[in-house]
Amino acid sequence: MQLLYRELASHGYVVCSIDHTYQCLFTTDTDGNTSWLDRSFMHEVSAEDTKSDKTQSHGFYQKWMRIRTGDINLVVDHALSRAVSDNPDPLFALVDVTQIGVMGHSLGGSAALGIGRTRDDVGAVIALESPFLCDIVGVNNGEFVWNEETYPTPVLNIYSDSSWGHLDEWPQYAVSSKLLVDTEATAYTVHVQGAGHLTLTDLALTSPFLTRMLNRQKAGIHTEYCLTTIGQLALEFFDCYLKGTGAFAPQAVYSETAR
Repeated sequence: MQLLYRELASHGYVVCSIDHTYQCLFTTDTDGNTSWLDRSFMHEVSAEDTKSDKTQSHGFYQKWMRIRTGDINLVVDHALSRAVSDNPDPLFALVDVTQIGVMGHSLGGSAALGIGRTRDDVGAVIALESPFLCDIVGVNNGEFVWNEETYPTPVLNIYSDSSWGHLDEWPQYAVSSKLLVDTEATAYTVHVQGAGHLTLTDLALTSPFLTRMLNRQKAGIHTEYCLTTIGQLALEFFDCYLKGTGAFAPQAVYSETAR
């Protein structure tokens, strides 16, 4: 997500990038110690099957989201406390504590959506192909039970081809599908046509082969166009809902042929 972070930072945003320790490939702490991806987490990801065992899936979701929302809350609270301290260092002095946005991709986006649900000081959320996992409150008669309250924070949901055609089919995306027609929430939904799940990230630039293998298909869109489009959308969305500048009126679909 480096290109996205740089786009925001170049326009005055203070960006904090969060590694979810044990749920990302590796994390290196300030002492130089490296913590690698937890094998049990990968086993859970492989075993999770929403269609056949929603109770198990809900248990996994709760565990993963508890860790990830905890990480985000820790970083946000730390940044805010440093920003309002008597002698903040030059970086934290740039933080406007009244303008907080969160964003993430996949499970990271699901955690960001959970933060937007629970924190009153978050003004905007961007989720890159992420289901509202924190809104699942239980399982009853083999079906997910959802938080029925209107999502309280302006949200931009961006999807690739990987999930776009399945929002009505995949149980964990029920709220995502509902937001396509919901008139109460301040929600925008964008489909980047021709992109795969990982085409929405910098991995598509650093390792096109690995991206294609994990996406299980070749992207029908140039990576540079995809990431530039996401960066522009994120900037316009945050400018509108955090800074109060400009209007946000995205297209429903972005594709290279539509430019």
